[in-house]
Amino acid sequence: MRRAVSIGLKIPDNTAYTALVTLRRLGVAVERMQRSEIYLFDDERDAAALTDGIMADETIFNPNKHRLTILDRDAPGPGEVWIEPLVASTSGPAAIAWRLLDETGAPVERSVLAAAIERLLCNPAIERPRTGDGERDERDIAFASE
Repeated sequence: MRRAVSIGLKIPDNTAYTALVTLRRLGVAVERMQRSEIYLFDDERDAAALTDGIMADETIFNPNKHRLTILDRDAPGPGEVWIEPLVASTSGPAAIAWRLLDETGAPVERSVLAAAIERLLCNPAIERPRTGDGERDERDIAFASE
């Protein structure tokens, strides 16, 4: 069974804050952002055993600063994009997850998410975005004008 695990910071995330401020300056209507690393495991163990194994691996999890969540599915949720490298790494996260929220705390609309992906979150030369609808963006160049 393939399981997705999200590891995020429980301390202030300066990278997410910088991205939030930049997106606002670029005209993207986002109120809050969350960032996490996504790890994918082919594992038949139960969730508790998988959690224990990950928490014991100091190369990816530090209990003083990280929060671990086993996801219900191996795809982004609403208002979320996973930025995956074009060349998969054998070590490190499979993707970086960005979750964008509007002024009411709800996930942003698809058009807002698309603008954030195109304007800042994804470098199409080395990365591909994967959105909550399960689609992967296979464009070679993200901008129609290029």
